[in-house]
Amino acid sequence: MSDFGSEEGEEDQGPYLGEYEGGRNENEERHGHGKATLPNTDTYEGMYDCGKRHGQGVYRFKNGARYIGEYLKNRKHGQGTFIYPDGSKYEGSWVDDQRCGFGKYSYVNGDTYEGEWKDHQRHGQGTYTYAATGTKYVGRWQIGKREGHGELIHANHKYVGVFKEDKPMGKGKYVFDIGCEQHGEYIPIEQEKEDKGDDEEPSANIIPKWKAGQVTAIHLKTEEDMEEEEAAKEQTEEPPAAEQPAESQEETTSEEKKEKTEEGETEEKKEEEPKTETAPEGGEETTAGGEEGGNQESTEQAPEEEQTA
Repeated sequence: MSDFGSEEGEEDQGPYLGEYEGGRNENEERHGHGKATLPNTDTYEGMYDCGKRHGQGVYRFKNGARYIGEYLKNRKHGQGTFIYPDGSKYEGSWVDDQRCGFGKYSYVNGDTYEGEWKDHQRHGQGTYTYAATGTKYVGRWQIGKREGHGELIHANHKYVGVFKEDKPMGKGKYVFDIGCEQHGEYIPIEQEKEDKGDDEEPSANIIPKWKAGQVTAIHLKTEEDMEEEEAAKEQTEEPPAAEQPAESQEETTSEEKKEKTEEGETEEKKEEEPKTETAPEGGEETTAGGEEGGNQESTEQAPEEEQTA
């Protein structure tokens, strides 16, 4: 996984700077697009800025490795692909000559890791796939090792739990495709210490051992369960649509009652008033029947207006 050799800076090679063809600036520094052969026979073709590799370029090492990607002041920085002499390959983000950010590494044995990197090592969330078995680890990494919550997914079952120092440790569970899961925990068992010589103290070899616990059935949600959950969620978030018209109907009914009461009071007052008037001499007595008829007509039309409202 290491970079076999590092690019040398053309400006630090002494009196002999190799060969160069390309643009230069007013200070005679390599600037713009150019092609260079370094003193160690490495080659670079791409963009320069004031004498430094800067921008998109291709660097070919004498050992067969090559980098195709972005540079920033002579350092790999941005998006780029590094192909190693053994055939392994990294495609992704670089920061200050280091694999950093999101990227995918394809190993020579067929294994792959796709996820986050920091300082050239797997660090953060990522997925490692073992080519020989098809097993996948999906979870957290720290300085190149599995650390924190993760899932180790096999062909017909998976382990879900916590990892520490690249090993499962503590409480977790095995989930089987047949419809059950077994709860338990991994207990650290200390093996015989390995003797590394007189200068170093022997180190303990910790082996995690699975302690099985309760076996329970897996509850798989059906389409009906999901629909019921969605319906219950909608009812909780919003009041039933039928309640809203009922409220407005109650308000309308109260307004109608108020209008009818006011109209009834008006009619009673009019009935108490004299229904005859004294006509001028020689004239006929005028009844209030016209007014009553007008009131009756307006009273009959009122319900129609209320229904319209």
